[in-house]
Amino acid sequence: MPDRPNLAGRLLYDFTFWSSFTFFTFGFSLRREGWGNVPRTGPVLLVSNHQSMFDPVLVGLSSRRYLSYLARSNLFAQPGLAPLIRGLNAIPIDRNMGKDGIQAVLDAFGRGWAVLMFPEGERTHTGAVQPLKAGVSLLIRRVTCPIVPVGIAGCFAAWSRSMRWPQPSPLLLPPGPSTIAVSVGEPLPAGRYKGRDREWIVEDLHRVLVERHAAAERLRRK
Repeated sequence: MPDRPNLAGRLLYDFTFWSSFTFFTFGFSLRREGWGNVPRTGPVLLVSNHQSMFDPVLVGLSSRRYLSYLARSNLFAQPGLAPLIRGLNAIPIDRNMGKDGIQAVLDAFGRGWAVLMFPEGERTHTGAVQPLKAGVSLLIRRVTCPIVPVGIAGCFAAWSRSMRWPQPSPLLLPPGPSTIAVSVGEPLPAGRYKGRDREWIVEDLHRVLVERHAAAERLRRK
């Protein structure tokens, strides 16, 4: 199966892409860099810091491929939502990164998909990159494809988990604290984490994401 949603999923994905591009560019002064760092073909794992509900869309806007997103397994039991997320090649996984979820991601790589994961496991409480979930290492050490780090900045001020509504920073007005930027880094070598212990993997990947978040922060319109 190709790394593309079905026809309905592609139409939805493309509509969401272009409408979201307009929304974030003019509503939040979106800036992006590193678009070309996502390999055009073959399996790839994108890992990003997690600041808000905007994040999956923003990473999608910064990739030149259709992405598959990890979704909580209980969402696939909801009649109205399940067909939609399946059409977008969403991958069911539980919060603790269990064996079945890991295998589902590895199967997606076997199909040549590009998969996005947020290793923090939840949206940040402070705006900084939180410690990564220990279970992430179970997947990372088995990954044999490039790993592309992504940094997001400004989304915590734009729509943090404590905010009921987003706070825009329009492009045509002076910049506010909620301008958004996404920085896509160069791919990490496929074998970078092979044979490493859990602590080393988690600490190294956290450091990479902190660096990428800082790059996105520098990129923001201020």
